[in-house]
Amino acid sequence: MIPRRKHNASSGSLPPPDDKHASNDYILSDGVQREGCCAALRRRLNRKTLHKRVPITAWLPQYNAEKAVGDLIAGITVGLTVIPQSLAYSNIAGLPPQYGLYGSFLGCFIYIVLGGCRAVPAGPTAIASLLTFQVAGGVVEKAILLNFLTGLVELLMGVLGLGFLVNFVSGPVSSGFTSAVALMIATSQVKDLFAIPVTGGTFLQQWISIFRNLHNASLWDPVLGFICIALLLLMRKIGMIKLGSKEECGPSTRQKVLSKCLWMVGTCRNAIVVVVTGSLGFWFVSMHGSSPVRLMGAIPSGVPMPQLPPFSYVRADNSTADFLEMVSELGSGVLVIPLIVLLEDIAICKAFSDGRTIDATQEMIALGVMNVFNSFVQAYPSGGSLARSVVSNGSGVKTTFNGIYTGVIVILALQFFTQYFEFIPKAALAAVIISAILFMVEYDVVKPMWRAKKLDLVPGVGTFVLCLTLPIELGILTGVVVNIIFILYHAARPKLSVEMLKTEAGVEYLMITPDRCLMFPSVEYVRRLVTKCAAGGDVPVVIECTHIYSADYTAAKSIEQLTADFHERHQPLYFYNVKPSVCSIFEAVAKPEHFVVFYEDDELDRLLAADGRVPPVKPPPLP
Repeated sequence: MIPRRKHNASSGSLPPPDDKHASNDYILSDGVQREGCCAALRRRLNRKTLHKRVPITAWLPQYNAEKAVGDLIAGITVGLTVIPQSLAYSNIAGLPPQYGLYGSFLGCFIYIVLGGCRAVPAGPTAIASLLTFQVAGGVVEKAILLNFLTGLVELLMGVLGLGFLVNFVSGPVSSGFTSAVALMIATSQVKDLFAIPVTGGTFLQQWISIFRNLHNASLWDPVLGFICIALLLLMRKIGMIKLGSKEECGPSTRQKVLSKCLWMVGTCRNAIVVVVTGSLGFWFVSMHGSSPVRLMGAIPSGVPMPQLPPFSYVRADNSTADFLEMVSELGSGVLVIPLIVLLEDIAICKAFSDGRTIDATQEMIALGVMNVFNSFVQAYPSGGSLARSVVSNGSGVKTTFNGIYTGVIVILALQFFTQYFEFIPKAALAAVIISAILFMVEYDVVKPMWRAKKLDLVPGVGTFVLCLTLPIELGILTGVVVNIIFILYHAARPKLSVEMLKTEAGVEYLMITPDRCLMFPSVEYVRRLVTKCAAGGDVPVVIECTHIYSADYTAAKSIEQLTADFHERHQPLYFYNVKPSVCSIFEAVAKPEHFVVFYEDDELDRLLAADGRVPPVKPPPLP
């Protein structure tokens, strides 16, 4: 048992004041104050802080040729992957294709300096693109301003240390959201796959529009699209083949080389399909003057000149929206998109951290700075991409320096190759997205979730359904709120253990043990249960308070009412092993004669004897 501690001179309290020295001990001169401030500043601005907030200073001195080769291969491989993805993701965002490329180079350079995970290629992502379309509605000016505000929110969250907010998105909610987004992204590509117009902002509205317009579908666009999907899935399987892995002596050198070539085919499958179908589109245009499938069309060449994000824009009805009106139109997306981008990025960092601790605050700062600067080159919100991270990690990436090669490749593509991008079929880009998004549906978590805790399916399935039926930012917010309600309900319904025990003197008493602290959501529930358990008898009741590590005023008031009720019906109520901090809260409200606390087992016999429950022990007769 834990005996109750008494406050004494050795408990850390200040010594009594001494008149002889009191006037000198606590007077600080201005020079001493300045010296203290400088010392505190030096303590904060040390090498450890520098390595933590500017991670490149930690790994750059140990950079060598081996790491450079790994970063070079990974950077080029990711660069070949990010170009077709960026073109396709900008279509998801409802923006012209060049805006996906605009967000794929500057962020790579910034993340080299501030990023903390080697396998995070910064750039457009499928989830951020869909959220951008939901919030900005395909308006370029609103998408760029959304990127600027997203960066500011992420940066502010990092400076204020608000990384814990990401923890409010639980695993079931995240899985439901990701699966719903995957289906919505695949749905958004149906219009390019069948070359039909599709309207609607939610999943159900888009499918209603698809079925209404399906009779107007083109013939060759879906043929090309489904052939590309089949090829992409086939090349993905080819990339997983490892020759000689089951042999006892291991793979030979030839088998290793062939396995690496097959892996390269699987890794660069998006680029291969885009190049082949783009060449096919170019051949049709040059030989026949037109193409049987819809092509991307003209794309402006060149790297965009830095400029301020737009703080106003002209609406379709020729009215001008100022900054406040734009922010109002963006709505909750200004807060939802930073949270989702951070959630996705931190999940990627944990997956490829090799067991190292992830500094969520630093990731927030890196993504915040990246998105703020990206808005000056006309990009929309971006972050870390899981698909590109897998490619980067599989390519042998060593440090974040791989981003410089990816960024340079995107710049070269913008400067010299955009004239060829216009021949890429839209159905091929839709196939790239659909083949990648199929594996984002997290159906495999349902079975273990059902086995572990069936109640977790409620927020998961609820978020999934809400994101498909509501605008997606409202869906995820509602899912988070539902999850928080589950947490609060769990906190408001603590478990109580009830046992009938006997003292050493043979007196029966009821021991009730709550399993957590008493706060205002749960205290009335606990009071009702204690009263119910003790009703119909006068047996003494003991509340075991070992697990009650905190309480509040509402709990103290309820305890005061509980002790008063027991006193009125002359039924003893005792509190066992109350922590001193909790005891002081209860004593401040409850009446001292009603609130009885003990800390040792033999004290219970003494209390029951004082109450008349235990007969006094007769002294032995004198000889």
